[in-house]
Parts: sequence; structure tokens; C-alpha cells
Amino acid sequence: MKHKISDEDVSQEFLEKVLKDYYCYGDSCKGWETNVITQPKTVKNIVDVGASRIAAGKGIGNSLKDKNIASKIDHTMLKPDATPAEITELCEEAKRYHFASVCVNPGYVSLCASLLKGTEVRVCTVVGFPLGANTIEVKEFETDQAIRNGATEIDMVINVGRLKAEDYEYVEKDVSRVVQIAKSNHALVKVIIEAALLTDEEKVKACLICKKVGADFVKTSTGFSKGGATVGDVALMKYVVGSSIGVKAAGGIRSKEEAEAMIASGADRIGASASVKIVLS
Repeated sequence: MKHKISDEDVSQEFLEKVLKDYYCYGDSCKGWETNVITQPKTVKNIVDVGASRIAAGKGIGNSLKDKNIASKIDHTMLKPDATPAEITELCEEAKRYHFASVCVNPGYVSLCASLLKGTEVRVCTVVGFPLGANTIEVKEFETDQAIRNGATEIDMVINVGRLKAEDYEYVEKDVSRVVQIAKSNHALVKVIIEAALLTDEEKVKACLICKKVGADFVKTSTGFSKGGATVGDVALMKYVVGSSIGVKAAGGIRSKEEAEAMIASGADRIGASASVKIVLS
């Protein structure tokens, strides 16, 4: 059953403000993303992201004044052929460089929890990954099992098809069930909206749903779809959710300059497999 987001949730005036005024949407702003990698401050000037917009709730991260990019990175290995030896190396690197977390497939959560016990590095895993098309019940089970195995952060994928069909009631239930299980076990939830598959209006509505049900982050991408993080999507998502929850940029971030650009546009957390290269460059 379709459930329309009410005018109070997202009015046409609000969407126009986001997509035109703030997001710099239109002919007058074409090309503004082109130079942002070499001039990350450009994004800050455009979207007016200050310390108050970067600050977030407990566990979400540091402000832009924190020069330690490593503390914002989820050191990621989600490839299907990852071996236990590679996951062990991932954890060793996370400890060495003080990354925020390691992000791995569910089958490696127990191993990571054991290797990282007693450290500040958190264990993150994925739910409904990478398509988001699992049933709500399967996502609930995945979340519960992951937490029992030692995960303290859950990156779940929304049901993209249901969102595009405007079945917001289903999407809200899908996300809220995972959030409820995680919250009852003191775990964080990052909701992957797979921005590359959405229109700008759909991105706004997805973020509003995540904010409504109490997710800790909205996240740009799985890294397995047709596109990854862009500074434009990060800026839009940050504007919609404000300071109440974080934004995680993930997908295709391979250099320090790219990571800094994402942070400058509003990202509180970065998902990357090239983490060591980023912090050493």
C-alpha cells in the first residue's frame, strides 16, 4: 500500500529550496562539482556547512576541525573473495591507523570482533547487502545475528524499488525494524539509500524517512551499483538531515583529496577500501 509523505514532511517549497537554492541545482551552477576535488573549500562556500552542521550525536564523529581523517574512515573490505588472512590484515591496519571501524561482510564479524577486542576500532557489517531487496524479516534476523556476533555498527540497504514506487510506509517499516533492534543493543545504524539510483526528490524523501525513524546515519552508496559518492549528494543529504544524524560518503573514494572534499561537503564518515592510501598521502 502506498503511503504518501505528507506536506508537513516534505512540501514543494521545501524541495525547491533544497534542490535549487541550497543544492545549487540549475544552469547557473553547472560545473561546480568539477573543481571541488582540488578546491574542497568551494563546497563549504556553496552549501554553508559550518561546525554546527557537522556536529552530531554520540558516536557519530568529529567536526571538520579534526584533521585526523583516519578517525572518520570505515576501513572497508566487502569483496566476495575476501579471505580470512585479508580480513586479519584489515583489522591490523585499522588498529595501526586508528580508523573508526572495519566494515566487513557478516561472515567475518566474529573474526573481527575477536581481533579488535579491547581496541577503540568498532566492527561494522552490512545488512540486506548489496541490493536491499531482502524481506524485512531477513534484515531483522541479519541485524540481530550480526550484533550477537560482535557488530556495533550496521550498514543496511533500503528497499530501493519500494522507495521508487512511493511505498513509503514499507520503507519506513523496513528501516525502523533494523533501527529498533540496533538501538536496543546499543549499536549504530547507517542507512544506505543508493543515491545513484534515485532522483533528487527520492533522495530527500529517503533521508526524511531515515531521520524520522531514528537512524544514526544516511549513507550514499553500497559501492556495488552504477555510481558512488558525489559531493553534491553528500551536500544534499546533509542539508536534509541537518545536525541530528550523520552522513556517510562511500563508493569510489580513493584519495585524500576526495575524502577531504566529501568531509567539506558535509560527510561525517567515509567508507573506503583505499583507507591506508588516503591517510598516508
